[in-house]
Amino acid sequence: LQQLLELFDSEDPRERDYLKTVLHRIYGKFLGLRAFIRKQINNIFLRFVYETEHFNGVAELLEILGSIINGFALPLKAEHKQFLVKLAYCIVQFLEKDPSLTEPVIRGLMKFWPKTCSQKEVMFLGELEEILDVIEPSQFVKIQEPLFKQIAKCVSSPHFQVAERALYYWNNEYIMSLIEENSNVILPIMFSSLYRISKEHWNPAIVALVYNVLKAFMEMNSTMFDELTATYKSDRQREKKKEKEREELWKKLEDLELKRGLRRDGIIPT
Repeated sequence: LQQLLELFDSEDPRERDYLKTVLHRIYGKFLGLRAFIRKQINNIFLRFVYETEHFNGVAELLEILGSIINGFALPLKAEHKQFLVKLAYCIVQFLEKDPSLTEPVIRGLMKFWPKTCSQKEVMFLGELEEILDVIEPSQFVKIQEPLFKQIAKCVSSPHFQVAERALYYWNNEYIMSLIEENSNVILPIMFSSLYRISKEHWNPAIVALVYNVLKAFMEMNSTMFDELTATYKSDRQREKKKEKEREELWKKLEDLELKRGLRRDGIIPT
């Protein structure tokens, strides 16, 4: 097996593609070898990062790992969580070598963002923070809008661990510096979610964290903060007015339907 894995260093992409199929089948059929295969792939990655800085089959091995991780049963075992941490570490090392990969990696994470599993969402947020720790400001600007739209959704999550993990980004000095430099873009994306949570969230710890984030934004850009506050309150008043008008309309329709029903029954309403 070790020799088979070493063949992934072949310069022929066709050979690497066949090897990928072979390794997939071995992993699927021989349950007892699975932990060993994962460990050996991890060793190749560590050797690549710390020693050789060259291995032709890295992309193919990562693709295999993607399939393996996709097949993990829930809840995740401790060994799998440790493995995912190492995979995240390998990704960060790639990004430090070539910052231009940051944008496609982050967009890939957002494309496959978990919709129903809070545990996975917390793990994605952890990996995303590791990537943001090494992101170049020029790369950050390219993905800040879709990135913070996703973070706003996480902050609004009714699952407090997801919301808490997202709000902890504001405890990271480097991420805070990036947010401050681009507050004119990020603040409008985050504001309505944060303001609503500060009034409505069921968990007091989350509300306290949100207040700290709002305070930080206010200190970064007080003029925009005041404008957004006024706009938000005005929009809310309009929404309440429309809601009241809808309720009154429904009441009139219900009364009208009731009167029609009484007439059909031969009862004349007073």
